[in-house]
Amino acid sequence: MSHIAVERNRRRQMNEHLKVLRSLTPCFYIKRGDQASIIGGVIEFIKELHQVLQALESKKQRKSLSPSPGPSPRAVQVQLPPIQADIPFGFEAGGELGACCNSSMADVEAKLSGSNVILKIVSRRIPGQVLKIISVLEGLCFEVLHLNISSMEDTVLYSFVVKIGLECKLSLEELAVEVQQSFFSDPVYVNDIN
Repeated sequence: MSHIAVERNRRRQMNEHLKVLRSLTPCFYIKRGDQASIIGGVIEFIKELHQVLQALESKKQRKSLSPSPGPSPRAVQVQLPPIQADIPFGFEAGGELGACCNSSMADVEAKLSGSNVILKIVSRRIPGQVLKIISVLEGLCFEVLHLNISSMEDTVLYSFVVKIGLECKLSLEELAVEVQQSFFSDPVYVNDIN
């Protein structure tokens, strides 16, 4: 077989594999149809699946260690100063700023990314919960720029990108706690929203 035929066969196989990867990945992860975009989207999807898996394993471990409801939603591990709306874009390059707030109801992680916050929440599936989270964020002067919801069985991962409002004076720790508290309040239904 000539070199040209071998190369043609390799390209054909590569294109078939990329088609399979694209078909297995939710469409919102892949922005364009080129090879780099497909591979980048698959990487992001795998990272989120890995986070869901880690959260499930953590939850399973917590349940097997103690039958108690888990730590208080006020049990927060923090590594950051308060959020400032005027932080220049790309500030996190020197070190990631973030906060976590975990309970038996949900694990909440908030990270600073330029003038935005990346908020990831892993919990069991609760009807109307995403509306409660959005309501809390908007009430705290954050604007939801992007929302991605991934679920596996009865567990769901909410990934938000939120813009920090100019009047926002919360720290990431306080934001994580506020979002965590939304899991302990009454449900919000579509008909209740103005």
